[in-house]
This record gives sequence, structure tokens and C-alpha cells, in this order.
Amino acid sequence: MADRDHPLAPERARRELTRISALTPITISDWLHRQAHGDRFTLPHPAVMRDAFNQLGLQMLRHWGRVAESQAHLCRDWTLIWQRNWLGTGELPEAAAAACEDRRFQGEPWRANLAFDVLRQSYHAAAHQIREATQDITAGLGPQERDRVRFYTERTVEALAPTNHAATNPEVLQETLRTGGENLLRGSRHALEDLARGHGQLRISQTRIDDFELGRDIAATPGKVVYQNALMQLIQYSPTTETVARHPLLIVPPWINKYYILDLVPRKSFIQWAVNQGLTVFLISWVNPDASYAEVTFEDYMQRGPLAALDAIEQATGEREINTIGYCIGGTLLACTLAWLRARDDERVQSATFFTSLLDFSDVGPLSVFIDAEQIEYMEAEMSQRGYLDGSHLANAFNLLQARDLIWGGVVNNYLMGREPSAFDLLYWNADSTRMPYRMQSFYLRNMYLHNRLREPGGITLAGEAIDLASIDIPAFFLATQRDHIAPWTGCYRSARLPGGDKRFVLGGSGHIAGVINPEGSPKYGYWTNDEQPDEPEQWLAGATAHEGSWWPAWRDWLAPLRGDEVNTRQPGDGALDVIEDAPGTFVRTRADRSMGAD
Repeated sequence: MADRDHPLAPERARRELTRISALTPITISDWLHRQAHGDRFTLPHPAVMRDAFNQLGLQMLRHWGRVAESQAHLCRDWTLIWQRNWLGTGELPEAAAAACEDRRFQGEPWRANLAFDVLRQSYHAAAHQIREATQDITAGLGPQERDRVRFYTERTVEALAPTNHAATNPEVLQETLRTGGENLLRGSRHALEDLARGHGQLRISQTRIDDFELGRDIAATPGKVVYQNALMQLIQYSPTTETVARHPLLIVPPWINKYYILDLVPRKSFIQWAVNQGLTVFLISWVNPDASYAEVTFEDYMQRGPLAALDAIEQATGEREINTIGYCIGGTLLACTLAWLRARDDERVQSATFFTSLLDFSDVGPLSVFIDAEQIEYMEAEMSQRGYLDGSHLANAFNLLQARDLIWGGVVNNYLMGREPSAFDLLYWNADSTRMPYRMQSFYLRNMYLHNRLREPGGITLAGEAIDLASIDIPAFFLATQRDHIAPWTGCYRSARLPGGDKRFVLGGSGHIAGVINPEGSPKYGYWTNDEQPDEPEQWLAGATAHEGSWWPAWRDWLAPLRGDEVNTRQPGDGALDVIEDAPGTFVRTRADRSMGAD
């Protein structure tokens, strides 16, 4: 039997208490430092959440009859639960029966003990009534206010789940008895370590960071940095085939996170797969900006990003004609760049692929609760002082969209059960946040999300050219994902209708990340295609054909006639550009998190 299976030994208790004692003054000092310097900004902003709950309270007063009806229904449901479990008569309410399908409650202790079985059923019944009543009493509110109230109500319901609290989680109680409370000591240490990592703000560890190393375990596809400027490094990957396609491929990743989401462990690496298809792959690795980048604009990202990369690729390969990929905000930037090039009669780009990219921001899904004029002003006030928006704020917002897994799952595992998080490459990447320069982020939020000007011909101007997406007349491949909480597939579909030229729209399974990183040979998720392009996304889906497995081969087939003929392989450094350093380069290694390598 492992040592940890025994009741808590005094020496282990002393060890944990010593660690806790050492961490406590650090976290207190960090918190006091934040308070002294007025560093209290969070996203979402507390004032916004306060207003949402105030509005909920007001609607409850206005619709007190519906609230009373909901309470009566809940009493009825709890009575039925009591009758079924204690007396063995009647049927469970539908919501309570659904508790069996909730993976938070799948552990045997939830069923072995009648009291906890009733607790989980009662929670689901209450959650159902709260959701139903909130839907009804907020129906008369404006869309944005209604969505905000419902969003924060749902987050509250998730927070109140009995799984999240030691006294009402039988698995935690069982572990506490088994270890003599060592799990809670370890959990306290984990919480203090996360507070220290967040400089006084809690940042829940989602994975074991020491199990990964850039260039060894992830971001390990062989290549060289062949060009760099103040905003990016350009990586050229080493070929693995005897010949390569004439037209190189440029990938423009998002700068909200690091590029290596496309280069995780080798079996998940889209970049390695693309290289293995005989493509000469170039990729932009964005800088992680500090306060000195405060005045860098969206226009700068275009000029020093894809436009600079086009020139560098021609120097490196001698080829002017290339294919391109843009991911998320990288796709938004790519579309702007293509329209800018068309305004200059520049025809170097032969095709464009967009991974989960919004060009029409009329449908941004759950993110709308974080983006309105009031909250943008809060962010701008924060950025004007710092020069950037810290990536942790965006990470917090994205985590809140999936709070059940990304927040409360960590609370239960790390703090209540006292376990270390598992080693997961995707969550390692998710924790590797980046900063957003002040001017760029303000422009992006106001012109894209708030006013949706990109879809309007000439709605925005970049580097002296009015941007008109309809002028983009090259073949385009649009990938959206079915459960995307960042770029809803319906919004991606409407975005795909804006450029001119031949277009192919594909809907992948899963979400913003897993639906994209779905390797060839994987049986997961599947995808949908439809050669027709009706006006509405729901019409497209109704006529779509389902396919099993990865969409990657479908993209390869689409790109085949656009690759150009076969030529000799190109090694980084063979052309006019000298090798600067090995991939993954220096820029991607800059971390904002001091426990993962300080800047």
C-alpha cells in the first residue's frame, strides 16, 4: 500500500504546513501590493456582474408571480424526490432523473449513500427551476442585458453545485477520511501556489507545467527562424518529403494565444502534418508585447505580420505566389490583408483558408456578455495605465465560458481532492497567455465587436486603403466548429459569405480548439459539407452531408489544385534569408506567468 494510503503521518503534515507557512506571506504581500497600487481590474468587471444581479432582482420583483410558481414547482419536485427515494413510490421529476447523466456526479459515493443521492437529485431539480424561471422573467429585456443576466445566473448555478464544496461532496469526504485530511492540506498549498502564480489573484492550475518543454514535447516540428521584426518571427519548417509544392503556405495564427496550438505533440500537430503533405510551411510567431508596445496598432500587425511575411517568403523561396491560412483573429487579420492587397492590385496570394474566424461580428455567441461599450471602456482604462491588456484577463473570461470544467473541475481536483492536475498539452497551451497592446486591442474591440465595421465595404481603413472584403476573389476554405464558444459557427458561416470568389464551407465537430486540432486518422467528431450556399446557416446544415473522422484530408483535397507543380525541397537558409535560430524561436518562449518563466 502506498504511503499516502495511510492516515496522515505527522512528518507529512509538518511538511505541508511548512510549505503553506512559506507561501502565505508571499500571497498576502502580493495582494497588498495590488491593493496599494489600485490593481483591481478583472474581466468580467465586478460592476457588470453587480448590475446583472441587480437586474435579476428587479425582474424577480416585477414577475413575483412567476417566481412563486417556480418555488411551488420546486417544492413539488423535492416532494417527489423524497417519495421516490424514501418511500419507493412515484416517479422522479425529469430534471432529477437527468442527474444520472451529469459526469460531475458519476462517482460511486454519490449513489452508495442515499442522502447524497437525494442531494444531487435535489440540486438538479433546483437548477432546472432556476433556469426556467430566469428564462421567463428576463424575456422582456433587451438582448444584451437578457443574455448577461442569464449568463451570470447560470454561472451561479454551476458554482452552487454540491460537488464544489467539501461538506457536500462524498468523494471529498471519503478522501479526507482515507488520508486523514492530507488532501485538504495539499489542496490549501495548491491554492496558495496558484495565488502566488497570479500575483495575488487566483489562477487555477490546469495542467502540470513541468511535464512540457517548448521545442521538446510541444512546438517541436523541426524548422528555423528565418526572419524577424519587432512584432513577429517567421519560422520556415524543414521538409520531410522528396519534393514539395511550388506554392509555399503561410500560416497566420492568433496572437491572443501562442501559435503552437497548431504544433502540439507530434500526433496532434497540424504543422507537422502539413509539412508531411509536401508543403513548404511558413508560420508567424507573434511577440508577447509589453508596455513598450502600447501604441502598436492593428494596422501595424498587418504590415509587420502577413505583409512582411509575404516579402520574406519570396526572399526565402523565390516564389511570389503562396497559399495562406488564418486562425481566429489571425483569420480576421488575413482577410483584412487580402482586401488591402486587392486594393493595391497585388495578386501574390492564391488561396485563403480560415479556421474559426469571424469577419461578420453580428453573432459572437457567449462572448457578447463581456463586450459592450461599458466594458470596453473599463478595458481601455486598464490598458491606458499598463500599455496592454494582460492575457490572464482574457483567459479568465474564456474559462468562465466553460466554468464547469475549467474552473470548478480544477477546484475539486486540485483543492478539495488535493491532487496534482494531469499533464495535458492543450491545457498547457491554454495557460500560456499573451498580452494585447492598447491601441490594437481598442481598435479591434470597437471596430469589429462593437460596431461590426469590417463587414461594411470601406468600413475601416488600414494603411491608406479602404477595406472591402467583397474584393477578395481568390478561392477560400472556411472551417467552423459546431460547439465553438469563441467564434460561433453561424457567425463563421455569415462571415464566409462576405468575400467574393469560390468558397468552400466545412463544419467540424467539437469546439474552437478540439474541432480544429482533429488529426487525420482520428475517429473523433467528424464534419459536415454542403456544396450549396443558402443564405442562412441553418439551411446549410439541413442540407449538409455528415462525414466521419478528421476534416484535414478534405482540406488537403481542396488545396491540391492550388499547390502548383512539384519542385525540389527547400531547406531553411537555402534562399536569400539566413537562419536566425532554431524553431520554435525566442518570441514564443516569453511568458507572462512568473512560475512558468518570467519575462
